[in-house]
Amino acid sequence: MPSIFLNLPIMREKPSILILNTGGTIGMVLDEKTGALKPVNFDDLFDLIPTLRLFNFNIDHFCFDPLIDSSNMNPTTWASIAKVIEEKYELYDGFVILHGSDTMAFTASALSFMLQNLNKPVILTGSQLPLGMIRTDGRENLLTAVEIAAAKEDDTPVVPEVCICFENQLFRGNRTHKFNAQNFEAFRSSNYPELATAGVSVEYNRAAIHKPNFKKLKLYTKFDTNVAILRLYPGISEKVIQAHLEIPGLKALILETYGSGNAPDETWFINLIKRSIEKGLIIFNVTQCQVGKVEMGKYATSVHLKAAGVVSGHDITTEAAITKLMFLLGNYENRQEILNLLDVSIVGEMTVNS
Repeated sequence: MPSIFLNLPIMREKPSILILNTGGTIGMVLDEKTGALKPVNFDDLFDLIPTLRLFNFNIDHFCFDPLIDSSNMNPTTWASIAKVIEEKYELYDGFVILHGSDTMAFTASALSFMLQNLNKPVILTGSQLPLGMIRTDGRENLLTAVEIAAAKEDDTPVVPEVCICFENQLFRGNRTHKFNAQNFEAFRSSNYPELATAGVSVEYNRAAIHKPNFKKLKLYTKFDTNVAILRLYPGISEKVIQAHLEIPGLKALILETYGSGNAPDETWFINLIKRSIEKGLIIFNVTQCQVGKVEMGKYATSVHLKAAGVVSGHDITTEAAITKLMFLLGNYENRQEILNLLDVSIVGEMTVNS
């Protein structure tokens, strides 16, 4: 993907941060002449947020060209972002990704699977209002993201994982979902605690943060998009479910169930699920609820799913579930190995109780 990269001399005694601008509201400013939004460039960034200079960090800027509306994000773009991080990994202490909020949780989840053995912060942030607007939330979001990306103790990054920083809160990226399109507090992590809260100072929840393993970064860029999501609802018909299960080339299906993993126990539904799994389809049970987890067998209406071979998604988000399936299908050929990895936490994306 074409890009614009500004190389500045790096002084190793200062923290060095690379800001990747993929697009989104935070990466735009209002053109006074045309009244239209335009991409922010590196010089504009420091003019709009002069406080960045007070950090006394070495900050570089990578701008994707063209910039991408987050609604157009896809695995190819995720690979482009991950490759930039891999290429520049040894040159920087941390990375901040400017990204549209609509699909930020998907990208954060995908990057967590792609960047295995990550030992440096990769912080995604954005805003609900463009940087050029007086009331923008982008300034605080970006400043906080940069500060966290540079934070070290004993020369070790404090937060060596993929995160989302939004409205003074830092979340594990693959535990996050967007829940509000109107207010500045756009994201929540309903089933996992905040990694940090930014108030007068940044308070880190160290018990919840990944510990570095100091292994070499390993990049995965293959994703298989032959997956689908089926959300159950009262009155869903046999033909609707059958249409999903018989999508040509479909390899895996996320079944968004009720409550703790419940689904209809009508004979036609059970038979459809069972036959599809017998034919090789992987079905991943994810709850529609934002808080809580799948517990197949807790109620009678989920016993048949477990018996048919449906895999529990535990407390995983739909965003993490879809990217995890794409990642596993793209990098593993053995079906049983994929099923085994679905049922465990690979990069902290879900809590599995023994």
